[in-house]
Amino acid sequence: MKTKLVQVAACLFLLICFSGTAHAQTEVPADFGAKGALKDDSITLDEALVYAIQDEYLAQARYDAVIGKFGSIRPFSNIKAAEQKHISALVTLFQKYDKQIPEDNAKQYVSAPGTLKEAFNEGVQAEIDNIAMYDKLKTIPSLPQDVKMVFTQLGNASKNHLRAFQRGAGRN
Repeated sequence: MKTKLVQVAACLFLLICFSGTAHAQTEVPADFGAKGALKDDSITLDEALVYAIQDEYLAQARYDAVIGKFGSIRPFSNIKAAEQKHISALVTLFQKYDKQIPEDNAKQYVSAPGTLKEAFNEGVQAEIDNIAMYDKLKTIPSLPQDVKMVFTQLGNASKNHLRAFQRGAGRN
């Protein structure tokens, strides 16, 4: 009985210790966010808006995970706030074009990186993908001008984020 109790206690201890180290339950689906947009050969306005907001949700979830592990450090805290503005700009487009706003379920695809260096490197890659996605989405035939303008602005903002993460990766 005592041995069984010790085994149960040990299992509970391990569960508690390791439960906070990785938050991602599943990998990012191939058709989600920037990765999905970059693989899609025929994107409608509806799909473009969904890919864009999914990628912004994913970025915000990544930066939440970094801040949760390492504290409210720059540039992650600043860029997290910017991602919320990006989401708001996209929500405005969803509302204008009477499209259903997808649920933000990106946290299930994110875990905190092991080191700050990894966090910066992941930020670099995420912004490279985000910029490529917006560059592609801007070329959709018959894209409304206001949508193209928002995609252009968000892509330009991501270029600033990329530079900040590159600087951080160089220091760490």
